[in-house]
Amino acid sequence: MKAWSRPLSVRIRLTLWHVAVMVVVLAVYAAGVFAFVSRSVSHALDGRLRGDFTWAAEMWEQRPDGTLTWFEADDATEDEDKPWLQVWSRKGELLFRTAAAKRIPVPQSAELASHANGQIVPVPAEGTAVRVLSRATTIGGQGVVIQVARSEASLREELRDLVLFLALGLPFGVAAAGVGGYALARGALTPLERMADRARSINAARLKDRLPVENPRDELGRLATVFNDTLGRLEGSFQQMEHFTADVSHELRTPLTAIRTVGEVGLREGRSPDAYRRIIGSMLEEADRLTCLIDRLLTLSRTSVGPAQLCSEVVDLRGLADDVASHLSVLAEENGQSIVVDHVGAPWCEGDRLMLRQALINLVDNAIKYSPADSEILVRVADAQTGPTLEVSDRGPGIAPERRARIFERCYRVSPGNESRGAGLGLSISKWAVEAHRGHLSWEHRAGGGSTFRITVPPAGGDLLAAAG
Repeated sequence: MKAWSRPLSVRIRLTLWHVAVMVVVLAVYAAGVFAFVSRSVSHALDGRLRGDFTWAAEMWEQRPDGTLTWFEADDATEDEDKPWLQVWSRKGELLFRTAAAKRIPVPQSAELASHANGQIVPVPAEGTAVRVLSRATTIGGQGVVIQVARSEASLREELRDLVLFLALGLPFGVAAAGVGGYALARGALTPLERMADRARSINAARLKDRLPVENPRDELGRLATVFNDTLGRLEGSFQQMEHFTADVSHELRTPLTAIRTVGEVGLREGRSPDAYRRIIGSMLEEADRLTCLIDRLLTLSRTSVGPAQLCSEVVDLRGLADDVASHLSVLAEENGQSIVVDHVGAPWCEGDRLMLRQALINLVDNAIKYSPADSEILVRVADAQTGPTLEVSDRGPGIAPERRARIFERCYRVSPGNESRGAGLGLSISKWAVEAHRGHLSWEHRAGGGSTFRITVPPAGGDLLAAAG
């Protein structure tokens, strides 16, 4: 039972399906051939029967006494070629019958003659059925009924031989279908086995390997191409994960090393309370930096879990920009910079205010880090045709053309090696937050030097605006 309960392989199932289809096709074909041959043989027998009637209506002779007679074949003629003939008068008297009619009597012949309508009627007789044709006609000025008959023995023999031939040929056809189906399935699935063997050998250390593609235009070739594309994306994800892990490890190590170094230096010798306060303050700054980095990593990890859970509300983008500018104004003033908010209209959107606020804070914080001292950072709020927009423009060094395609990647810095300017997570978090609102975050070069980051989000509906008002 266990052997039969195991699922069959695709090759065996394809072979069985092929054999089943061929059995059905051959059975239908055999039935069609039998029906065609049976009808053809039956029509041929009926045609010979009508020929017998024509012969009987023409090959008669009248004796001197006025009686009718017909020519009969000699004894050398085969029995099936000897005519079966009976001639009846209109009153139902038997006028003539051949030797074959005497040898093979048909009990219903008199009744059929009394209802002669020219139809061919099969009737049982001794040994096998016969077909009888009875038709009224006039011979020598005398109205008679000519009745001819032929045995169905030859018809049945031909059909029996045909059935025997088909019955013997069907197993050979099924066997040939099974062998051919197995060979066809084996040939069709051989590329799939090679792909499976290659896929089985691919692991994390061999992500550069690809499945063989013998014919990219057939189904297996398209399947292998899709798998190769998936492996390519998986390879890119592994590389990105390795880079991300290395960058995060480095970023976490830097503040921890600074805290340890400052603490060890502070414990080497006695110091004044003010010196200890400065040392502890420096350690707290590094701890704050470490806490901020961990918070950003936790935020970024949410992007890989699934769709963000938004707290839906109507957000006043003008008030959001004023809030962020006020929040980061002290940081900008420390660098001798100023944050200017420019309002064009009063755009509103629907979304999570805290997520949009974090996205805008990251953009303004980047502008503060990369802008020179005594420069102006412009935050522009507008109600454009494409939807409500928030723009953050700075006078920094801009972004080199070869780096622009990667600025929204995790842990990617526009100025590598400058660790004081962050971990390269802010833009990635901002992009995730904006896209969670079905919006778009883009970068463009600012005229006169610098960068402009633009957030575009869908506007709030009229019903929500009315409810908020």
